[in-house]
Amino acid sequence: MLKAITVFSGSAEDCPQAYKRAAEELGRAIARQGRTLVYGSGQCGLMGMTAKGAKEEGGYVVGINVKRFESYAPYPGTDELLMLETLPQRKAALIDRGDACVALPGGVGTLDELMDVYALVQAGILEKPIGLLNVNGYFDGLLAQLERALRERFLNERDYRRLIVAGDAETLLRKLDEYAG
Repeated sequence: MLKAITVFSGSAEDCPQAYKRAAEELGRAIARQGRTLVYGSGQCGLMGMTAKGAKEEGGYVVGINVKRFESYAPYPGTDELLMLETLPQRKAALIDRGDACVALPGGVGTLDELMDVYALVQAGILEKPIGLLNVNGYFDGLLAQLERALRERFLNERDYRRLIVAGDAETLLRKLDEYAG
């Protein structure tokens, strides 16, 4: 079983409730299964909901942020907080601390983190499972683009299959474990 799950997600407060529920359930599932949550340390939006779910289930939570955002407090009760100098350092630490990386809905930062991990795995620099929690089809457009890249031979079948997709937390964590096994 993968012990630490890094979660990339948005911090927007006014996103749809379905995404917030899914983020909280992911945090709960990670903690219930005895895993560590590694996340961007915010208490807002999906970041905060994921940490909330994990902490409410008694889970261990690692927050990683940059000094520039020190004024944004981590979720209360975060067990470990790392404050780094730059966003690239933060991203590297998030990737390093997790045995797998999962993306929830989010904006440009979330997509950047996800695609960076995907590119590192594709290049053979990193060997970690990558997951998408595709709530309400949020990532359908991205998945269609990746299918097109596959069809037009910019992405091979093996690398295309590396991205693990599920619509609920329990299924996604199980599939990540199976992939890693």
